[in-house]
Amino acid sequence: PNTTIVSAAMVPTDGSCRVTATVTHPPSGDRVKVFIGLPMKGWNGRFRGNGGGGFSGGSANSLRGPVAQGFVAGATDTGHEGGSGSFALDANGRLNWQAIRDNAYLGIHDMTVVGKALTEAFYGKAPRYSYFVGGSTGGRQGLMAAQRYPHDYDGIVSACPAINWHRFLPADLWPQAVMVAANNFLPKAKLDAATAAAVAACDAADGVTDGVIDDPARCAYDPKALVGAQVGDSTFTEADADVVRKIWDGPRGQDGACLWHGLARGTDLFALAGTTGSPLTGKPFSIALDWFRFFLLQNPQWDAATLTPAGFELLWQQSVEQYGAVIGTDDPDLMPFRDRGGKVIIYHGLADQLIPAQGTIDYYKRVQQQMGGAEKTAQFARLFLAPGVDHGFRGAGPTPTGQLEAIIRWVEERQAPEKLVAERRDKNGKILGTRPLFPYPQVAKYQGSGSTDEAANFVSSRPEH
Repeated sequence: PNTTIVSAAMVPTDGSCRVTATVTHPPSGDRVKVFIGLPMKGWNGRFRGNGGGGFSGGSANSLRGPVAQGFVAGATDTGHEGGSGSFALDANGRLNWQAIRDNAYLGIHDMTVVGKALTEAFYGKAPRYSYFVGGSTGGRQGLMAAQRYPHDYDGIVSACPAINWHRFLPADLWPQAVMVAANNFLPKAKLDAATAAAVAACDAADGVTDGVIDDPARCAYDPKALVGAQVGDSTFTEADADVVRKIWDGPRGQDGACLWHGLARGTDLFALAGTTGSPLTGKPFSIALDWFRFFLLQNPQWDAATLTPAGFELLWQQSVEQYGAVIGTDDPDLMPFRDRGGKVIIYHGLADQLIPAQGTIDYYKRVQQQMGGAEKTAQFARLFLAPGVDHGFRGAGPTPTGQLEAIIRWVEERQAPEKLVAERRDKNGKILGTRPLFPYPQVAKYQGSGSTDEAANFVSSRPEH
């Protein structure tokens, strides 16, 4: 219902039929664009939904790879084009709640319903299995499907998910608020020096020196150790140490209470504590800036240089109260998804510079509490943490591989993933090293002999907290 087929055309480059449709939700005048790619031959019997990033719901360009692998693939713009948050306001500058809902959850559901209907019409049979794959906003979209539409997908791969959106996204402006309050804007060299010092201090805690902090939560390095050091063409000061400390500690209320997680030690601080110009001024993360301008203040001209810690706390609370129900994606009750046989693999880099992995760990623990404990949860949902890699799974640590194959095996052959293998490769694609990633809370522990670049020389261990 309420769906219009805009076009259907052959795509010679990948041998698929590409269908574009629009879905609306009367009486609203919204238009959710849906893109579906259907392989003309070699269909593997599966439907795959693809996620987006930032405020972008997704892109038709994401269909090529999955279609080439034999999937019917779907993507959607979730009701607006481009990556700006300006869609939250209508022509009169008021909140456009239909557009916000489309982006938060409805668009992906529309894409899934349309994609499955087109699959059945095209091949004469429904897909045997349906999977959703996404990272960041896409990771959030996958978990939102499990929470709101538990029958949409059999298996979900959710990478560095942008869940707790209403909390972590405003928290992404905290580093700017800290620098504004201190009137001390740090150059990239000083932020990088603090990160390098933390890595050097905590690297060997896991028994392997590899430029990676295995468990940032247990790294307590204090930047006061850097005070007096020459960094670039200036000296690292007490005031600089205070800024870095506050960024690592994370947002605090006026009473000192913790509002959300800070950036973990070992992450690239410049992503959120960006500075530019001469003299230096703050350069806020654009997605967080859009959140404040369009969703919270409804003022596209708002200047982040006016953000005080007191003002930050008020806006953070507003974000939680106003948007938690629509885009928070933090409901731990996955019972309907579990009961119909759904499976989910979540993975997150521990050096994520945009979305603190600790928020995903918190969510997974809440799922465990809600779903009857760790063992029962592990029967359908597993979390894998990847040390030393950032939001794009790049860094000194190895990159997780094989997640899609793992979810397919789990759904179709009932083989739960006991580990993922992470790989480090050079720019030519040659493998330099491998490391196992075990389901949380297990960690990989070096056996004490053999190369630390070979996964076989690590065993599963439980951290001693």
